[in-house]
Amino acid sequence: MNNIITKVSFIIIKKFSIKQRIDNFLINKFKNVPKSKLYNIIRKGRIRINKKRVKARYKLKIGDKIRIPPLKINYIKKKKISINTYLKKKILKNILYEDNLLMILNKPSGLSVHGGSGIDFGIIEILRILKPKNKYLELIHRLDRYTSGILMIAKKKSSLRYFHEQFRNKLIKKTYISLVHGNFLLKKKIVNNSLLKNNNVYKKKMVYINDQGKSSKTLFKIKKNTILYSFLKIIPFTGRTHQIRVHSAYLGHPIIFDNRYGNNFLDKKIKEKKIKKTLFLHARKIIFFHPKLKKKIIIKAPIKKNFKNAIKYLF
Repeated sequence: MNNIITKVSFIIIKKFSIKQRIDNFLINKFKNVPKSKLYNIIRKGRIRINKKRVKARYKLKIGDKIRIPPLKINYIKKKKISINTYLKKKILKNILYEDNLLMILNKPSGLSVHGGSGIDFGIIEILRILKPKNKYLELIHRLDRYTSGILMIAKKKSSLRYFHEQFRNKLIKKTYISLVHGNFLLKKKIVNNSLLKNNNVYKKKMVYINDQGKSSKTLFKIKKNTILYSFLKIIPFTGRTHQIRVHSAYLGHPIIFDNRYGNNFLDKKIKEKKIKKTLFLHARKIIFFHPKLKKKIIIKAPIKKNFKNAIKYLF
C-alpha cells in the first residue's frame, strides 16, 4: 500500500455536477479515501464551499468553489480477478444494447454490480476485464445483488454525467415486475412513504419507513393474482435504496423470497421444486432519451427461466 498526501486544491463545479450532494460528490471523486474520513472533514468544516462551511447534505450549484484540504490517499494494490468461462459468457450474452456511449445489461440475479462488503468483484469489474479497449466503464445506477434486469453502464464520463442528470430530473422511466405474497385486490396503489437507511443488530443495511427519511414514491399495478399470490407491475418515481422491497412489505405484500424484508413463513409454503429461491424482482424496462441519436430509446429485459417457472406454477 502506498500513501500520498495531497496539497490543498480547489474544484469549480460545472453543469454536470449540480444538484449532487457534497458527500456523494467527494466519495466519487476520492475513491481511495475512506468514506469515514471524508465525512469527518465535512463535519469539522475543513471542506469549504465559497469559503463557507457546509453540511453533508449540501447540494452543489454551478460555479461553487470547493476547497479540498490535504488528503491522505491510500493506493492499494488491486487483487487479480480470475473469471471462469461460464461467468464470462453469462455476462456477455446478457448485453441488451451497446453503442459508444453506453451499455445496457440484463443483470442476472445473484451477481453484485460491484465489489465490496466481502465481495471480491462484481459486474463492473468483470466488464473492465472482458472489454479492455473500453478505457472508461462506470455504473450509471445500481441494482441489489438479487434483483435482476436492466443495468446501465457508461462508456464515457460525459455520458455518465448526462444520465445522472437525467435521473436527477426524473426523465428516465424504469418499470419493474415482481411476484408477491397475498391477493393484491386493488388495480393500482401508490405508496408515498419516506425511507430511512440504518443498520440492524447484525450490521446489515436496512431501510425503514420513517418521516425523517428521504421522500419515496412507488406505483403498484396488478397484472395477475390468486388467493395466495400476485404478479405486479411496479413503477418507482424515486430511486431510494431497497425502495420497492420496503414499500411492498409495507403494503402487506412482501416480495417472494426476499430474505431481508420478506415473510420467511410464507416463503416456506412454496414447495414447487422447479422454483429456485431467489428474490422475484426484475427491472423489466427502461425508457430514456439518447443524447447522440436524439431519440427516445426503449429497452426491455427478458425474464429468465426461473421467473417464468414461478409465474407458471404460482398462477
